Amino acid sequence: MEGNKTNSEKPIRQSHTLCAGEQEYVERRKKVVMESLNSLGINCTADSVPHIALLGSGGGQRAAVGLVGSLYQMKKDGLLDTLLYLGGVSGSTWSMSSLYSDPQWSTNMNTAVSKLSGPGVELEQALGWLIERAKEEHFSLTDVWGALTSAAFMKQMDLRHLSDDAGQNATNPYPIYSAIENSFSDGPIEGKWFEMSPHESGFPEMGLFIETSLLGSKFQDGRLLEKKPEMDMVKLQGIFGSALADVDIIREFIPSWLVSGQVDRGAEEYLRVYGTTQRLLVLTSNTVNDPAAVSDLNGLQKILKDKVNHNESVLPESRSLEESEDIFQQRIAEILESVQACCLNLEDGDLKTFVSLLTEQVLPLILKWEWGTTNNFLYQYQDFPIPSCLHRKESFQLIDAGLFINVSYPSFLGDKRDIDLIIAPEFSAGNMFETLTQARDYAAEVNKPFPKIDDKVLEERDWPKDCYVFEGKDKEPTIVYLPLFNRKNCKDAEEFSEKMEEFSTFQPPYSEEKMLSLLEMVKSNIKNNKETLLREINKAVLRRQNKRKPEPYFLPYPCCLL
Repeated sequence: MEGNKTNSEKPIRQSHTLCAGEQEYVERRKKVVMESLNSLGINCTADSVPHIALLGSGGGQRAAVGLVGSLYQMKKDGLLDTLLYLGGVSGSTWSMSSLYSDPQWSTNMNTAVSKLSGPGVELEQALGWLIERAKEEHFSLTDVWGALTSAAFMKQMDLRHLSDDAGQNATNPYPIYSAIENSFSDGPIEGKWFEMSPHESGFPEMGLFIETSLLGSKFQDGRLLEKKPEMDMVKLQGIFGSALADVDIIREFIPSWLVSGQVDRGAEEYLRVYGTTQRLLVLTSNTVNDPAAVSDLNGLQKILKDKVNHNESVLPESRSLEESEDIFQQRIAEILESVQACCLNLEDGDLKTFVSLLTEQVLPLILKWEWGTTNNFLYQYQDFPIPSCLHRKESFQLIDAGLFINVSYPSFLGDKRDIDLIIAPEFSAGNMFETLTQARDYAAEVNKPFPKIDDKVLEERDWPKDCYVFEGKDKEPTIVYLPLFNRKNCKDAEEFSEKMEEFSTFQPPYSEEKMLSLLEMVKSNIKNNKETLLREINKAVLRRQNKRKPEPYFLPYPCCLL
């Protein structure tokens, strides 16, 4: 089982070690890292190459732009080629998928930056992709989200497959993308995290993997029954960045009076339908250039907004659950009728086809709240104790890992990748340091090493410094933590809060001016902390050298007695 067998009998690899493909890539990448370190004046030999990973957090377009800016400045400062791995969650995976479409991206960072403000993707191209996906067995909201975020934010429809990157040379750090399996929302923590690389995909804590090209194929009892086409990067971008799957996120788009107090099932369905539909329409408007089509989209958004912005008195203050559900079911029907009426009045063309798709296939998915459905390769698997929530289901749901931990620490803790140093530019929304404390708690639960986080540091969450170093001991990785907004670019806690709001996660694509402003802040964060990064990289080399030293041998008796 240790090998990468792809025959129909034993396609599942059960192991907590690197697969052969990743191991081979890493060994080749280490030669690049060694040359880079020596060019920086850091003495490094083949057996002391440190294992350094840069982990981009989630955060929508803020994270996508932030990761590209961080990598750009690291390249400019000669630090990019010290990285062995690049890991991403949510918005960071958007830019990762875009970066790796260029096999030489780490030498072409100017091109990577220019892509961020490129011409964009027309609705026709995104719609063509969606129509094909809608014919598939497991068409879900993830497909719609992936197509529209690819077109509107990353401005490309990347049809390559992740497994295609397995054949690339070691010019770039080895990529690890992360998601979580949604069946485990109330299940064992070790089953939640799901990682994907060019070579294999699976559950790192359980140590169960298949080749990435087989993800989505049909399995039973560990046997491959039917090979399905591999997901392309547009679909995967929808999986990795599907934070919208969290109903709490949807509520951000709803008037506060509607969600005050307890939200019953009827209200929750209404929130999903209205909030998701509005969000999809906003993204769609960024793929349309025709003024008449833009006007039609804006008109539909206004109709839906007017419907939800009823006075609070429209809802009876005291109502039974049955009455509430009836009220909100009627409201849902009104939304559906509005979209259908709009569709009938549109001229024939891409927009009418899209609104028709929205009415007939997407709104029913919103009601079912179906995200990231794919065939379960562990269905009825007998060779390992699989949790029942996974063992008995023919399919599972992969969604945004940021809904669990917004940085991909779980893939980089412990012996498997044996990481010495983690560089963690933090682009998350919410409470600062939250990703660190969540990762610390996760590590404790699954018995993985993690450096100590001083509780006094957490008191700085409302106005953090631009760099923190959490020193690892023994098998713990050292973490260099770099908050995006900080005391260097925000004069006080008030401005820090304002910046978090200005660049909030769920908003239309940035203007070029806003994007350039964010890029400059991110670049400055890396530039200002170059010496800290160099110091910690040098420590990582020394640490790796110490790991390679043989254990001292002590004679059982004093030499004079022998």
